[in-house]
Amino acid sequence: MATVELRFSALPEHVRTARLVAAAVARRAGVDESVLDELRLAVGEACSRAVALHRRNGVDGAVRVALTEQEKRFLIEVADEAGPGGSADGAAAPEDEDALGLAVITGLVEDVEVGNGSEGGVIRMSWPIAPASVPV
Repeated sequence: MATVELRFSALPEHVRTARLVAAAVARRAGVDESVLDELRLAVGEACSRAVALHRRNGVDGAVRVALTEQEKRFLIEVADEAGPGGSADGAAAPEDEDALGLAVITGLVEDVEVGNGSEGGVIRMSWPIAPASVPV
């Protein structure tokens, strides 16, 4: 199991980099090309949500993106440090904005879990890894 971890300051301009890194690592892990656009969009939405929570709550901490290649799944975890109020229940975010972002993510990702981490909210997403082709 290989893991790549990306940490970035909660600034909107870093979200694009997180999307690009996630797509590149997913491609290398064997995620099917047909879902890379959805993966990129979901990561962008999750990172944008984390950045917004940090800014809204005045938190200086980093947004963490963990990209993990398992035997049959590619996992992405986006964690914020916005505290318990910035968690999945959306208490610190305008309800409509938070609900819309989560709706976009759940519409793009079949396997998604929104919960709490030690420092704030965590969005866990996963995609199947295509079986490696066996040379003849």
